[in-house]
Amino acid sequence: MRPVSALGTLTRDFTRIGFVSFGGVAGQVALLHETVVTRRGWLDEAGFLRALNFCLLLPGPEAQQLATFVGWRVAGTRGAVIAGGLFVLPGALIMAGLAFLAARYGALPVVAGLFAGVKPVVVGIVAAALWRLGRRTLTGAGPLALAVSALVLLHWLHAPFPAVILGAAVIGLVSGRGVGGASLPRPGRGEPRRLARLVLIFLLLWALPVGVAVGLAGGIFPDLALLFTKSAFVTFGGAYAVLPYIADAAVHAYGWLSPAQMIDGLALAETTPGPTILVLDYVGFLAAYQAPGGLDPAVAGFAGAALVTYVTFLPSFLFILAGAPLVETLAAAPRAAAALRAIAAAVVGVMANLALFFGQAVLVVDGAPAWGAVAAALAALSVALTGRVAAHWLIAAGAAAGLILATA
Repeated sequence: MRPVSALGTLTRDFTRIGFVSFGGVAGQVALLHETVVTRRGWLDEAGFLRALNFCLLLPGPEAQQLATFVGWRVAGTRGAVIAGGLFVLPGALIMAGLAFLAARYGALPVVAGLFAGVKPVVVGIVAAALWRLGRRTLTGAGPLALAVSALVLLHWLHAPFPAVILGAAVIGLVSGRGVGGASLPRPGRGEPRRLARLVLIFLLLWALPVGVAVGLAGGIFPDLALLFTKSAFVTFGGAYAVLPYIADAAVHAYGWLSPAQMIDGLALAETTPGPTILVLDYVGFLAAYQAPGGLDPAVAGFAGAALVTYVTFLPSFLFILAGAPLVETLAAAPRAAAALRAIAAAVVGVMANLALFFGQAVLVVDGAPAWGAVAAALAALSVALTGRVAAHWLIAAGAAAGLILATA
């Protein structure tokens, strides 16, 4: 029997982490390391690294999955739910509140000015992230070819995002054949039964709330549930990788949001605690708010945000609870690592597609360059590349500049 105090400590620590986990995945992993390894000693250095490597193999937000894994190690399934849930909940609530303010008051000149100042900064931040990831990932002709292929397939040939990611994974698995070291683990005697039970529980936990939301609200809620559930299984590479897929669906396929609103959502996600992928919370709010069906727009918006957040993060709990007992073997599996490297290379192309999407929406107006926005984006890029200023401070500076211009 695990002590109750472990759950209490876990709850207190991850409530605090949920409110202060700024700085994207790098800052969040550092915060988790300080709490889990240095302060509490729940994992040693090697165990923390193996857990992180395992989470990097999974689709979905790595830092939230690492938090879930820590909770599982400390207090089993209850600990996983507490740690993984509290890592996300504060940021999700803040994001939903900000989405409401943007939807209700975004047309006011002051608010519009704030967002106008932020948009080119976001383009610069995305470009800096693309440069850093490219330098680290594209270390040879093979990775470069994968990145370029992903960009061409997505941007010009309009290939489905899941197909691009899965294709890269297959290429990585094939290229990893014959590499020495541990292979993918074989399931133990009772493992298939445990996994089948977990999948059944997951399906019930997905179907019941989704069924209630669809039954009560209807409208766009079935599409929200299906799109964001699907995205949860192909979000290798974090929020920047999945955003082009969601942006294309939300802006072009469904017409829920404009490109400018997508950029506003990413800006808000960069300034709030929690995973950057909480930008999807904003998308769910705006989509439902602007197509509320028979509901009050605010009620529909908060319901849409709640539904999207739920189906986005629920699979992460399944991945951790299913794979955590195998973490030692999976983290060292060379074929899995080769697949991850191939996906990482493709993600550079995916991020280049995102940069083009945002750049065209912000830096080009009526077919001509908006030179003020271009200058702001280049300034943000140059500062972001130094690594000395966090993204949320850059966005705050852009918002201040936009406010000054709007009220001058």
